[in-house]
Amino acid sequence: MNPVVQTIPATINPFTATADGKKIARKVAAYARVSTDLEEQQTSYEMQVKYYTEHIKGNPDWEFVGVYSDEGISGTSTAHREGFKQMIADAMDGKIDLILTKSISRFARNTVDCLTTIRKLKEKGVEVEFEKEGIKTLDASGELLITIMSSLAQEESRSISENTKWGRRKRMAEGKFNMPYKIFLGYDPGPDYKPVINEEQAETVRLIYQWYLDGLTFAQICHRLEGMGVKSPAGGPRWHTGTVRSILTNEKYKGSALLQKRYVPDFLTKKQKVNKGELPKYYIENSHPAIVSKEMFDAVQAERQKRKGSKLMWRGKDAYSCKVKCGCCGDWFAEATWHSNDKYRKVIFRCRNKYHKKTYCETGWFTKEELQRFFLTALNERLRGKNELADNLMAINEELFAVKELEAKMNKYDDKRKALQEVRLEGALIYSPEQKAEYEAKRKVLEDEYDDALKKYEECKIELEKRQTKRLYFESVKATIDHLGDAVTEFDERLWCNLLDHMVVNDEERVTVIFRDGMEIEVPLGDLVKSRTRTASRKKTTS
Repeated sequence: MNPVVQTIPATINPFTATADGKKIARKVAAYARVSTDLEEQQTSYEMQVKYYTEHIKGNPDWEFVGVYSDEGISGTSTAHREGFKQMIADAMDGKIDLILTKSISRFARNTVDCLTTIRKLKEKGVEVEFEKEGIKTLDASGELLITIMSSLAQEESRSISENTKWGRRKRMAEGKFNMPYKIFLGYDPGPDYKPVINEEQAETVRLIYQWYLDGLTFAQICHRLEGMGVKSPAGGPRWHTGTVRSILTNEKYKGSALLQKRYVPDFLTKKQKVNKGELPKYYIENSHPAIVSKEMFDAVQAERQKRKGSKLMWRGKDAYSCKVKCGCCGDWFAEATWHSNDKYRKVIFRCRNKYHKKTYCETGWFTKEELQRFFLTALNERLRGKNELADNLMAINEELFAVKELEAKMNKYDDKRKALQEVRLEGALIYSPEQKAEYEAKRKVLEDEYDDALKKYEECKIELEKRQTKRLYFESVKATIDHLGDAVTEFDERLWCNLLDHMVVNDEERVTVIFRDGMEIEVPLGDLVKSRTRTASRKKTTS
């Protein structure tokens, strides 16, 4: 007897988990996105929202959940699309059964993101309908079509990205660039969107440069600016050390522009990477009006390198960081607190190696008031001998004449370097096989001459920057001294920052105060301080 097979039809929809034929209103939402904030895009966005709201509410079988949206956000990643992420979260929580969207490119331009999201929704029985392409994700052929279409959308995005990059790099090669004027202190957009100086903001920039050369740290500069009520580049009342650092290192303030410092290697992630030589950079001199002189800008960079080379970081806690050096071991003095939690609390400054096991230092300690007294003593002695400044000025003038000679020498080596480079390239490119042996013999000589010219050029450049920096320090100190009387009776922290480079505790007898223009004045320690150093020496000998 033959078996009889009877088919029992399915009564439950595997995606909606409801009985077939049972009328249940589907919970429907829509997603709208525009990639820019332009006015025409804004109009498109408003039309999308209006269309989907009316479309969903007009269907009696649908229950309107809402329209999720993102404005001015790229579709190459879901990372910053808050509306999109909220919609997916609601769908996973069972609040949405169907998502309507205009096209695959509006949903996602990244193939991986698109497929991953759709598969995740499919597992929960949530359908996505792309109106332009006519694709429904719960259909059998849906995923194949989505894979093809999202790949095309991703490729379109890559092509747009490459074209945009090409256009930007072409503009850079022609010396054209834009500034972020809304957050760039000191400049406003002028005719043809070229930068013009905003004098009120430019004065703040010049103050920042001068204060840094006067010895202030990033944190101290921030504190001063906030105390003066100066607004930050973003327009807020708070200043951050990173903002000050950026202003002090941005070549645009000296009238030049270095372009393509950063680049975006992956159009999908859009993460910027520092250009360390992977792509060409473009340096434009005299591209726009300068706020600070080239000499001042170079002096600030030299000062930054000097501070980086210090053993003790310029923490910016106060004006005494990296100002007192131990003549015994060469390390810096640091602040220490005795009896921090009782009435005998006392703040002192001592060598960081004072109690170091291997390099015990015998130098004594000082109070802040004693350091101030050493500085005032040296300053008043200098004020009594103001005529010495005239002699120093003559020495600086002689150096300035040497600078012109140095510049001429530097230009000579640069011209020689360029000429050798051209000869080397011509020989490498056009010699015939018969000339190969002769070229190979000359090449080494040319390369040695080129390397020697380049080395001398760099040496001249470094020496020139040092002399220009020294001149700026001298002029700054002289300007401050000229405004002082014959004596200073009270300590002024600004004078300390502007005039003092550092002081060296040499031995039991004296401390050498070194001003920022290089002048040195020795000051006796005094009997009380001498006794501290001698006590330390006796303790070391006894132990």
